[in-house]
Amino acid sequence: MKKIGIIGAMELEVEELKANMQVTQIIKKAGMEFFEGTLNATPVVIVRCGIGKVNAALCVQILADAFQVTHIINTGVAGSLNAGLDIGDILISKDALHHDMDVSPLGYAPGVVPQMDCSVFPADERLCRLAKDSCEKVNPDIHVLMGRVVSGDQFIAGKEIKDKLIHLFQGDCAEMEGASIAHGSYLNQIPFVIIRAISDKADDSATMDYPSFEKAAAKHCAKLLMDMVEKI
Repeated sequence: MKKIGIIGAMELEVEELKANMQVTQIIKKAGMEFFEGTLNATPVVIVRCGIGKVNAALCVQILADAFQVTHIINTGVAGSLNAGLDIGDILISKDALHHDMDVSPLGYAPGVVPQMDCSVFPADERLCRLAKDSCEKVNPDIHVLMGRVVSGDQFIAGKEIKDKLIHLFQGDCAEMEGASIAHGSYLNQIPFVIIRAISDKADDSATMDYPSFEKAAAKHCAKLLMDMVEKI
C-alpha cells in the first residue's frame, strides 16, 4: 500500500497540509515531529525537517526506516536561477545535485560525490508528471516549469554565486534541502519529486523579496500537493 512522505524544511511549508490531514499519530524522532495519517484519504507522513542538508537527509532515512514510505515529496520555496522563472512560479524537479560538493583538487568535477555511481539524482518521471498536471489544474494562473534543483548549505543572495550555479551546474532554482532528499531517496530506492515555489530571484534583491513572498509561495505548493497525493 502506498504511503507518501511529505517533507518541508520550515513550518510554513507544511502547516496548511497538516491542517487539512486526519492525524492518527505524532511520533518524535531526531528532534522532528512526524505527523502520520491521511490527506485526501491518502496515507501520508508529513514532517518539518528543519533547514539544511543534514536535517533533510536524516529525515529521509527516518521516513524510510520507521515509516516505510513508498514515495517522497519535498515541498517548499526556492530562489530562481532561470530567467524564465519569476517569483510565484513553480519548479518541479527533473533532477537535483549538491552545488557545494567540491572535491575538484582530487580531480573530480564540482558537484560530483566521490565513490558514488550517481551525483545528479533523477526525480521519478511519473511523480513529476502528476505534479505538473495537478499544478495546472489547481493553480491555472501560475507558470510551472520542469528543471534542475541545486542545493547547498547557504542562502543564495548575490549575482556572482548565482551566475556560478547557472554556469557550472545549469541550475534552475537554488535552495538548501532538495539534493539531500534526492540523494537519500536514491540510496533507499524511493521514488521522489521536489516541488519548489519561487520566493526570490537569488540575487541582490533576495533578502528583501524572500520574506514578502515565502508564505504565498508555500501556499501554492500546498494546494498542488493536496490535489496530487490522491493520484499517486
